[in-house]
Parts: sequence; C-alpha cells; structure tokens
Amino acid sequence: MPQSDDTIMNFPLPDQDNIQNFILDESLIRGRVLRLNTVLDKVIIPHDLPSPIAQLMAETIALSSLLSSMLKYEGVFILQIQGKAPKDTPMSMIVCDVNSDGHIRACANYSKERYDAFIKDNQKKKDKPITLADMFGDGYLAFTVDQGAHTERYQGIVGLDGKTLEECIQRYFEQSEQIETVIRLAVDYVDEAWRAGGIMLQRTPLKDEDVQNEIKDKSEENWVRSSILLKTCKDSELLDVRLHEDTLLFRLFHEEGIRTLDSKVLQAKCRCSEERLISVLATMPADDIAYIIKDGKISMTCEFCKKEYAIIPPDELL
Repeated sequence: MPQSDDTIMNFPLPDQDNIQNFILDESLIRGRVLRLNTVLDKVIIPHDLPSPIAQLMAETIALSSLLSSMLKYEGVFILQIQGKAPKDTPMSMIVCDVNSDGHIRACANYSKERYDAFIKDNQKKKDKPITLADMFGDGYLAFTVDQGAHTERYQGIVGLDGKTLEECIQRYFEQSEQIETVIRLAVDYVDEAWRAGGIMLQRTPLKDEDVQNEIKDKSEENWVRSSILLKTCKDSELLDVRLHEDTLLFRLFHEEGIRTLDSKVLQAKCRCSEERLISVLATMPADDIAYIIKDGKISMTCEFCKKEYAIIPPDELL
C-alpha cells in the first residue's frame, strides 16, 4: 500500500547538531554517531577562510565533537593542530574546544601571503594531494582535557604523519594505550552549507584474568567484523540530511544488536565576555595598557567568534 504524503512528511529527519551514543549488544562495543550542520556554518563563516582551510576547520570541529564525547568530565576538551618548521608553510594553528555542555568554538591562524604562494605552487602538482605536513610543516596534533582549576591537565600528542586529520587521530589510538578506537568521518560543503557526519566505535577492554581464551577470540572477531561494517558506510550516508541516524545505524549494525542510548545537543557558543577580556588585561603592565587605549577605549576582537569589543578599562588597571 503506497504511503500518503503526510506519512512521508512525518518521517523522522536526522538531528541537525547532535551526538548519539549507542551500544552493539552482541559484541559489547560502544559507539557514537555525529551529525553537524548549523554549528559548522556558525563557527566557520565568521572567520572568512579559504575553502581548504575551512574544510580542515570543519574536520577539526567534527572530530573534536566525537572525541569529547568519550570523556565523562566537567570541563573542556581541546583538539589543536600546531605547526612548527619550516616557517614557509601556510598554517600555524587550528584549535577547537568543546565543553561539557556541548558548546563548540574554533579558530585558525594562517599567513595569507604564504597560503597564496602555496596554492600557486600546488597547482603545478595536480596529481599530488595536499597533506597536513604540507599545510603545517613539522607539526603535531595535541589532545587536551582541562577539568578546571586545581586539577591536572591530561594531554596526548602525535605527529602529523597521516595524510589527513582522521588518519593522524587513528594512529594516535593505535600507538597509545587508549581504548581501541576506529572512526569514520565525512565532511563537505553542500548546497552552500557545511555538513559533517561521523561514527566512532570503541572496543570494551577485557581483563586477562577475568576471561577465557575462547571469549577473547570471540571479542576479537566481533571487533574486526564491526570495524569492517563501519568502513562500508558511505560519505553520502553520513551527510544525507534525509537519513536519520537511527536508520543509518540499523543499516550498518542490525545484526549486532544495535541499541541507542542517550544523546547530546551540540551548539556553536563562545565563552568570551567583557569580564574575561578585562581579566586578561589585568595581567598586562599598565604601560602596555595605556599604549593600546584609543579615545578612552581598548578595541579587542575574540579570535574564536570574531565578536568585537570596545572596553573602557577600569581605573585600577591604569
């Protein structure tokens, strides 16, 4: 019996900016599925970046969102790509942070002059794809968990050995003692809007003294099978605004006993404020503050959201 137009219109659409937790009951594998749409435009557009750099920022935001969901914390997860030598590479830094409320912000530093020269030179090498090392030089990727005052920061660092950001993060998990993790990510600029979708699987660790070899072998088999199933997911499925994440998960893992859990809404929201900027000014010498005052005010722009401030410095800072 054909569906009516009303039935089609009421079919659930994917959440625009959301991360959904799930578990594969048959194999005790946990996962997250990510969808980002409006968040990406709100964060990226104010920076007015060239398309390749905007693409990299979108990937950084998407991966930061996925990785931050691993942690049960009150604080901020920070993903930073930091350039080093040589100094003629176009990019110096991209950083994104996600706090425990799901608030996302990001910024990028690059040299327009070096970027233009890089693109011109790269056009002569049409068959050679652009890598992270091309953009950042001998840099590194840093993961930081900041749980606030009176706590130690956790930080992990990996080199920019992969051709893509996704590859670098995958290598970090392979080389570290973290939980085994596999990630599938898609990011693109479609219909004049940025979109991202991703799925991350994590293997529940087994203690040697608690399990028999038969159970270990079964766990390994389940992990390999689930990882292969994830790799079959197409970019078009991850980015399809008509395909609900529950439907996508069922397509991939219906034989694994897919069960969805809690979810979190993500939003573009900066933490800048006039009070925070005044606290930064308070760390500067009075002579430096006096130098940047123009017509009784200090003009400052937030590097993350590009909001402009005109601050009248308090008397105690002068």
